[in-house]
Amino acid sequence: SPSRLNCVAEKHESVPPPLIVRIMEKLVVDQNLYLASQSPRRQELLEQIGVRFELLKVSVPEKRRPEEAPSDYVSRLSKEKALAGALIKPECWVMGADTIVVSGGQVLEKPADKDDFLSMFATLSGGIHSVFTSIALCRKSGQSDNVYQQSCETKVQFREIDEAEAIRYWETGEPLDKAGGYGIQGFGAVFVERIEGSYSNVVGLPLQESAKLLVVAGVPIWSV
Repeated sequence: SPSRLNCVAEKHESVPPPLIVRIMEKLVVDQNLYLASQSPRRQELLEQIGVRFELLKVSVPEKRRPEEAPSDYVSRLSKEKALAGALIKPECWVMGADTIVVSGGQVLEKPADKDDFLSMFATLSGGIHSVFTSIALCRKSGQSDNVYQQSCETKVQFREIDEAEAIRYWETGEPLDKAGGYGIQGFGAVFVERIEGSYSNVVGLPLQESAKLLVVAGVPIWSV
């Protein structure tokens, strides 16, 4: 009857708007993603697939343990970064990531200086190397940690590079903050003959694997 409909409508309107706001705010907070990385490349890649996130600064020692396999090393670092961030932002998802270059069993991280860089490029010149990236998603809830991890390997073949050309590349400033001393998305692209596997992995964040973890965790992608 009309009177019954009016009664139902009045009940619905009597729900305090502040309560709805608080519920919605909790839902939004719970879905927040924090990126525990200062890498501009990783930020750009997440933005590329429509992921909303905030940056979180964490400090984790990046030192390989004796006899630690490269894949285990990069996996451990990504997890430690995510866990460190989750301590700062409990009840929120934190993404940690780490990328290394491996050539002939040797782990090549960011070059310490020009000589270190030239030594790296002498190793990479004319050969095939591997780029490993591990990503970890962590959410601390009470005393428990929810952790999802994924790793990716891409094979990259370089053409021959002489020392004079390597020095010119060093002088551009691009190698300074990159694993293996080069950026495939920048000037360093001219050295790459071919790759086998994920391109975004070489840049610093494999998007297919990242999206898979985010979907499992309930973090939206393709946000517009």
